[in-house]
This record gives sequence, structure tokens and C-alpha cells, in this order.
Amino acid sequence: MTVGCLVDLTVLDLTQGLAGPYCTMLLADLGARVIKVEPPGGDGTRRTGPFAPDDRLRAFGGYFQSVNRGKESVVLDLQRPQGREAFLRLVPRVQVLVENFRVGVMERLGLGYETLRAINPRLVYAAIRGFGDPRTGESPYVRWPAYDVVAQAMGGIMSITGPDPNTPVKVGPGVGDILPAMFLALGIVGASRYAERTGRGQFLDVAMYDAVLAVCERIVYQYSYTGQVPGPEGNGHPLLCPFDLFPTRDGWVAIAAPWDHLWRKLCAAMGRPELGEDPRFVTNEERVRRAPEVRRLIADWTSVRTKAEVVAALGGVVPCGPLNDAREILQDPHVAARGMVIPVEHPGCAEPKAIAGPPIKLTETPAAVRGRAPLLGEHTRRVLAEAGYGPAEVEGLIQTGVAFAPTEAESKEANGEAEKV
Repeated sequence: MTVGCLVDLTVLDLTQGLAGPYCTMLLADLGARVIKVEPPGGDGTRRTGPFAPDDRLRAFGGYFQSVNRGKESVVLDLQRPQGREAFLRLVPRVQVLVENFRVGVMERLGLGYETLRAINPRLVYAAIRGFGDPRTGESPYVRWPAYDVVAQAMGGIMSITGPDPNTPVKVGPGVGDILPAMFLALGIVGASRYAERTGRGQFLDVAMYDAVLAVCERIVYQYSYTGQVPGPEGNGHPLLCPFDLFPTRDGWVAIAAPWDHLWRKLCAAMGRPELGEDPRFVTNEERVRRAPEVRRLIADWTSVRTKAEVVAALGGVVPCGPLNDAREILQDPHVAARGMVIPVEHPGCAEPKAIAGPPIKLTETPAAVRGRAPLLGEHTRRVLAEAGYGPAEVEGLIQTGVAFAPTEAESKEANGEAEKV
């Protein structure tokens, strides 16, 4: 497999759930070595599913596979002194640490940033928290727990999502987790470049609230410039028209033709060129003022056609596309051409399972799914050996429950080698 652009980066990953693992997944896709340090019992998402019907092992489900692909797994009990000692022996060997605990958890373990910086001054210590870390700005909510729906609500995205002000709607994907993950990954790359130049690491964090707010930048400037509080616009846009979903005989299509030359092209493609010169609709400002009428005119044309017929008429002429469900996405030739759905081996399953591929495309150092998600503790022995533990010491940590690793038979079964046991 082609080497990734972050091949020289080793990451200690203490994250669980979605936000933190998504961040380190991005780094792994770009070639970083990601060592996931799990507690005894593992990341809780291992047990979340969904599980394929033919999965005889249930070592993990689709959720865990999707955001933990290409990582290594080490199990250490950080509640015990021997576990913390083993962890501290890993810290000098890495460039980055990522965690998404609540404020104070790492400090109570004796593993806070200041402690680890003394061991490794070049360490980039990155954290995702619901409301940030006191080191970068102490929120009044700093000790509150948070989940995706809370971040979506407080960060503003739900205030402009939905059919009307009385029906706020959560965005489908877990953007309250995924957005801070993406921002944190960018911050890690930037801080790592700085550490390479200066030899100095640093602490960085992204708050879930802040990340959602950052992508809602429009509502901030709208309110600041106009004094008006933006609200839900359904599938439309308050400043652009047409910019919406429209019904067809077999589903929906998105059409965006807000600029005047695009509007004229749309009208011609619909067989209504006169609308392109109609003074009621000739500018975007006029169309926004008459948005319901514009939408009705377009819907009258789309509603008697199929999605394919609309796209055939408008594709390459104005921005448009069908509303796809998961089945349609997997059948779209674009997805195949761009490598956006990847088959990955799954322990216990006879056939590979599909997960979303990396959207970052590089010509020299391609991002890639660099292997399946790990079994719980699959790499414990190897990583501890690299940290200087002898075989007997590693087995002692495993026998006392400080560490965990699957047996050789379990590893072979997970890799489809049971007959060789």
C-alpha cells in the first residue's frame, strides 16, 4: 500500500465513541500510526453494532469498524499504577496524544498535559471536549458532559434546520461529533508542523459547541449585520433562490441556480425561456422576494418527471442532483470512480463489509483505509515490547489484568485461520 503523508507521525489514541475516534481515523487514513489505548473491556462502541447476520465472533460492529479502521489496539488499565507506568513508557515514543475525556480525568490519573510534556516536550496533546478546556478559555459549562444532539442544539445548527421555527430538526449525521473531529485533525497537523520546526509541542483542544458554531458562520454575520435572528428555511436558503429540493415522480432533486445566468439556463432547460427575462424573477434579489412562486414554477416542471429525467435535462447545465439514499449511493458510478466506498475484512464474517472511504485525495501520498479495525488488545504484546518490556513482563501484565491481549487461537480465528490452530 502507498505510504501516506503522515507516515512519520505516531499517535496515542485514548478516545472512545465517535468524536475522538473519527479524528484519529482521519490521521490513520493519511498514514499515521495510531495506537488506540483502550480500557479493560474496550471502547464501548465495540458492543454498539450494527452486527452483520453472518458475524460469528461479534468482536465489534459496523460503528467501531467505520471509525477505527487502520488502528492498533492496546489494552491498559490506567486506574492501576502498572498500567499508568506502561502508558508513560509509550509517551516518549509518540508525537501526538488525543483524548476526549471530560475536564480533569487525565489529571486525576496523573497523566495530564503538564505531566506528559515534562516527559516529551515535543508532544502535541489534543483534546475534544463538549465545551472546551480551561487552558484555552474556561467556559461556564466546562464540566458539563455533552453529546452530539446537545452540541447541535447549543451551537446553532438546529435553530436553522427544519421546516419552520416550531419544528427544530437535528442534522442526521453526528455533526456535533464529526465537526470537532475534523477541526482537531487539522489542528494536530498544524501543531505537528510547528513541533517539527521548533521542537516544542503544545496543548490544543476543540469544543463540540465551538465546532458547530464555526460551521454556522452565516447566522453570526446575518445577525451582526442585520439585527435579524435567522430561523429555519426548510430546504431553501434565505439569501439565494432557487436553492432547494423539488419533488419528482419518484423522489426529489436538488436544484441550485441562484445567479442570474444560471436562472436563465434553468428556464431554458425547462422550456420556459421567457421566465429568464421576466422582471419579477430577473435578479436573485427579486427571486428571493418571490421565493414561494419560484419554487412552485420549478416544482410544476419537476413533479411530472422522474429524478433521472430531471437530471438528464439539467446535468451539466445548472447545479443539480438527485436525493440519494444509501442504496443509490452505492450504485452511483461517481462513488466507485472516487473510491468512496471501501470493502473491509471483518473478523467473523465470510465476506468483506463496506464502509465510507476517505474523501481527501492526494496524488503522491494517497489517503487510504489501511486495514480493518483491531481486535481488542490485538497489538498489546507488540507495542509493549517496543516500549522495552520483555516477553515475561508482558505476560505478567496480562495475567494480572493490567493489560489484555487475545490468545493466539483467538487471533487466528478472527483472521480466518481457525483451521491452522
